[in-house]
Amino acid sequence: MNDTILLAHGSGGKLSHDLIEKKLLPSLANPMLNRLDDSAIFEASGHLAFTTDSYVVSPIFFTGGDIGKLAICGTVNDLSMNGAKPLYLSLSLIIEEGFSLSELDRIVRSIKAAAAEAEVDIIAGDTKVVNQGQADKLFINTSGIGIIPPGIDISGANAKAGDKIILSGTIGDHGIAIMSQREGLRFSTLVESDCAPLNKLVAQMLESSPRIHCLRDPTRGGLATTLNEFARQSKVGVVVEENKIPIKEGVKAACELLGFDPVYVANEGKLVAIVEPDNADKILAQMKQNNYGRDAAIVGEVTNKHPGRVIMRTKLGHSRIVDMLSGELLPRIC
Repeated sequence: MNDTILLAHGSGGKLSHDLIEKKLLPSLANPMLNRLDDSAIFEASGHLAFTTDSYVVSPIFFTGGDIGKLAICGTVNDLSMNGAKPLYLSLSLIIEEGFSLSELDRIVRSIKAAAAEAEVDIIAGDTKVVNQGQADKLFINTSGIGIIPPGIDISGANAKAGDKIILSGTIGDHGIAIMSQREGLRFSTLVESDCAPLNKLVAQMLESSPRIHCLRDPTRGGLATTLNEFARQSKVGVVVEENKIPIKEGVKAACELLGFDPVYVANEGKLVAIVEPDNADKILAQMKQNNYGRDAAIVGEVTNKHPGRVIMRTKLGHSRIVDMLSGELLPRIC
């Protein structure tokens, strides 16, 4: 094979089959995918969750991950935020002519590793090649299906006054990692993306207590946007304590330098949970036993006051409104 992607790799002919059979199947093989039929067939029962997303991050390789890991983790996490156990994913690649096959190999290996960690199978997919200049190296689309266990009812509309808000760890890691690599910025401490699959963390939380009202991963728009979404969907107020929000020193320093508010910076391996107050400490303790929840903290609570609004109590003892992100803080972070 050539060492770069050619338009002929997307023609449906011999090069297309070689690309699939030599570059994709060896890493992603499983009985359903290996059939190479036009659709995958599987059995499922109960309540199903389905999601789809597209990934256009730039750069495609970054500290802590790459576009392949991001695509798998993002889709797994979207399913998990409804309490679903992710089962199967589809994977579609839109590749720019001239893209390096060695870089494609690296991304496919990353996809394989992320899927193995999340214990999901990729059972369907598609590959397209576009002319040089019509894409930025590689775009990925994924869809996912999962099963929601009986008795689980998680929705952004379920928050109630008195509920506690739990954040699974430090915020802003992914957005600052992308920005620093894109702009060639260097900081005294390494900032890595937090990109990670959270399905096993969610499963542990649900084992501790199935009475979780809301879950969401604060990706684009960051923690601030996620809290505003909860407030608007549930028609409640949210109060968050600034001094309780975990932030790494490197991220904090980068935000001060760049003029960013870290509550608006993107994350790809964190979740926000709204839970009943009586269960908050028990769920928090369970989260801290998982590698992706060791820095978890209770950062606020839900209130009947100021419905639809998010209020932050600052370190200085004042209060300020935290609105949704207006405009684009960090372009193409996922």
